[in-house]
Amino acid sequence: MAAQMPPGRPGNLTPEQEEKLKEMWAQTLDIFGVSRDEANSGIATPSSKRSESPDVKKKKSRLSMFRKKDKSGTAGEEDHNNMNGATTTSSTENDKHGQTKAYREALASHTPDELRDAFWSMTKHDHPDALLLRFLRARKWDVQAAMVMMISTGHWRVAEMHVDDDIMVKGEEQAWRDSRGGATGGAKKEGEDFMAQLRMGKSFFHGVDREGRPCCYVRVRLHRGGEQTEASLERFTVYLIETGRMMLRPPIDTATIVFDMTDFSMANMDYTPVKFMIKCFEANYPESLGSVLVYKAPWIFNAIWKVIRGWLDPVVASKVHFASNVEELQEWIPRGQIMKELGGDEEYEYSYIEPVEGENQQMLDTSRRDELLEERKGLVKYFENETVAWTQGEEADGRMRLAQRLTENYWQLDPYVRARSLYDRQGVLGPGGKLEIYPKKEKAETGTDDVD
Repeated sequence: MAAQMPPGRPGNLTPEQEEKLKEMWAQTLDIFGVSRDEANSGIATPSSKRSESPDVKKKKSRLSMFRKKDKSGTAGEEDHNNMNGATTTSSTENDKHGQTKAYREALASHTPDELRDAFWSMTKHDHPDALLLRFLRARKWDVQAAMVMMISTGHWRVAEMHVDDDIMVKGEEQAWRDSRGGATGGAKKEGEDFMAQLRMGKSFFHGVDREGRPCCYVRVRLHRGGEQTEASLERFTVYLIETGRMMLRPPIDTATIVFDMTDFSMANMDYTPVKFMIKCFEANYPESLGSVLVYKAPWIFNAIWKVIRGWLDPVVASKVHFASNVEELQEWIPRGQIMKELGGDEEYEYSYIEPVEGENQQMLDTSRRDELLEERKGLVKYFENETVAWTQGEEADGRMRLAQRLTENYWQLDPYVRARSLYDRQGVLGPGGKLEIYPKKEKAETGTDDVD
């Protein structure tokens, strides 16, 4: 039976949730400098307002979301009394990862155009509504708290991790080149560390669970503290999460992580990358975890788990389950889809496929890339116009069609902005966004080569 769209997603919102989404879109476009008057006149991009100085434009667009509105809906004279805090009580309570500070830094250091670009870069193949809804659900439908979380995430992606302009665009091939002598010093070490983790299969995606969610397996016994630098561990973590995003298709919008604790010892325990992973999922990839399965944890892990559980948000902690044997693991993953190394029946064994010379050749075609980016820019403008109308109570059926066109545009753009990965070489990720979770398995089982 096909999976149904979970609640709180595009196409499955209560009237109250839809109003919250409209409110968040209004604030989002406001902070990006996309005003109602601009949209109604067909001018949707902040950069088009050449008559205003950058300082005036930044101040107006960034502060307007905190202004009190009068009965006519226009900004009143009491505007930014809350800017020193710039958050609601709810967002402050949810600020264990320092997102309020990051939010303020984002507003202080980025123009409206840059904030807007960061958002649309983060969207990728997702429905834009789906992205906002992740933050709303994570912040229990508190719009301003969700705004703080979303803007700070964009800042983290652009200014701290350089997700799209470094990690994903360079990908495995650049690390492969650096490790083979294409770089020196720290860059060579990071390339070697990155490739070592891929080759050993410390963590990798394979198959799906009973809910159809992609499974990421972490073989904890393969980690030794100090073998890889902290920077390379963080880069690998973000790379894996972002690559996993490429495997999500509605209504599936979360993944399952299986921590294989087979042969675990204290030599494998390293709290620093654990803390970074927690921060990623709680602060920067909200509502992305379907479940976390801890498999065959030895008794010495009990004390460690008490520490880790104390760091987790209660919602995230509730998704953590323990399985001591394959019979228990079957509650979440069918036995036929559990690898033999975990006690299941599946023949799959992880084996890394090395990058192929020239596999990212399309990235050199910058004219085609720019053509697709220009097309995307136009689609974004139309989507923003439709969204402004929608937030004002008008019918905006075109939003859904435009969201689909943005998805199609992304998959055309993908080979020009994302370096090929193991999962592209395996055939899991195909051209145009085609997804084959079990490409080799399905071919062998159905014997498609022999079918007339």
